[in-house]
Amino acid sequence: MNILIAGATGKTGLRLVNQLKNSGHSPVALVRGSSNTSSLPQGVEQRQADLTDLQSGVCDGCDAVIFAAGSGGSTGPEMTDKVDRDGAKRLIDLASEAGVSRFVMLSSAGADDPDPESDLAHYLQAKHDADEHLKASGLNYAIVRPVSLTDEDGNRNMRFGGDVDPKGKAARGDVAAVLANAVEDSDWTGKALLMQSV
Repeated sequence: MNILIAGATGKTGLRLVNQLKNSGHSPVALVRGSSNTSSLPQGVEQRQADLTDLQSGVCDGCDAVIFAAGSGGSTGPEMTDKVDRDGAKRLIDLASEAGVSRFVMLSSAGADDPDPESDLAHYLQAKHDADEHLKASGLNYAIVRPVSLTDEDGNRNMRFGGDVDPKGKAARGDVAAVLANAVEDSDWTGKALLMQSV
């Protein structure tokens, strides 16, 4: 499949691009003009676009889209809204326009019911709004909600849903593997599941 990846040069996105390529898919990296693309595997198609200002046609020719982008922990509420909420919603709409067959969202634990008292309240609300937009879009979707992320590769031993410890950890390598699997595994269709590494 031709799979568009938002956040392709990020810590999770790079792992995801490599996993998809190794599985025989054709990843398409959505990159900003200022992105460092030197770590992307050779031969991977790049489409230049900015999540804060997405233009029509960005999803054309793609079978699936994976949103693995994030505004990052050092940006303020305004950029969180622009990328994690509005950018995601716009990409969902463009995917729908382009007839994409599946949209996989990297969300977050807590996004189903954001705690207004949480330090991450604004971020979780943005992710919640994007997730709800995806659910209402009519697209075939899957939503992955990892607990706290680590930069480890993980061992592909994971728990999902009600078995997840909210205070657990999720290795980025494991998260990438789940996103890659959720693109083609029908068991993920229409689901939003918590995920942790074991």
